[in-house]
Amino acid sequence: MFQNIGEILLLLWRTLCSFPQLWRQRRKIFEQLFEIGNRSLLMACILSLFIGGVVSLQSGPVLAERGIANALGGLVGISLAKELSPVMMAVLIAGRIGSAMAAEIGSMRVYQEIDALKTMNINPIHYLVLPRLVAICVAVPMLVVFSMLVGWLGGGFVAVANHRIALTFQTFFSNLQDVVQLKHVINGLIKSLAFAFVIGTVSCHQGLTTIGGPRGIGRSVTKAVVNSIVLVLILDYYLTRVLLPFDHD
Repeated sequence: MFQNIGEILLLLWRTLCSFPQLWRQRRKIFEQLFEIGNRSLLMACILSLFIGGVVSLQSGPVLAERGIANALGGLVGISLAKELSPVMMAVLIAGRIGSAMAAEIGSMRVYQEIDALKTMNINPIHYLVLPRLVAICVAVPMLVVFSMLVGWLGGGFVAVANHRIALTFQTFFSNLQDVVQLKHVINGLIKSLAFAFVIGTVSCHQGLTTIGGPRGIGRSVTKAVVNSIVLVLILDYYLTRVLLPFDHD
């Protein structure tokens, strides 16, 4: 994976340089945006609801034993906004959308459709990579905001239903509103945008470098998902280090 970092960065640079072609590719961008949202929205809802519930279920009784159960809303809100929602959505998108990107472009590569595009003087980066990268960079932050809201709702349900916590919705969300600030949400959105760039670029690069027939397509899909998740987690650490001082201003 790390041997191809230079090639991945070069593909990202070429894609960014092709941004003047956005208007010409608007139809494909909207198609990809609908595809990403349609494929991921239900799964994002289920995942977020239960992640928020698990955080509340794990943390609530511990806080209640120490007499600070009222702080649960803020804990759930901060953890979802800054960390869990961006990372979990990135993993979900890598598994569902990144794999599809690598498979589709890899199939075109193996069956020489990309060579046909070049013969017709169509730039594969403009036609294949740019719409996918733009669409994923728009869709992921939107899914992360949706994930935060649903996750907070899931945490609130558990806080009310679990007798060891026994909070009201009003208490839970009042504390969440007091603790979670706009800068925490922006923190998560910055991370999600960076993760989207990683997933889109890695998946498209893996598809463009596919060789070896159907078995090669399978290998490319696996590498795209694994490499994306590994890079997302590494990038998450460094982004957290960079963004941490801004949370304490």
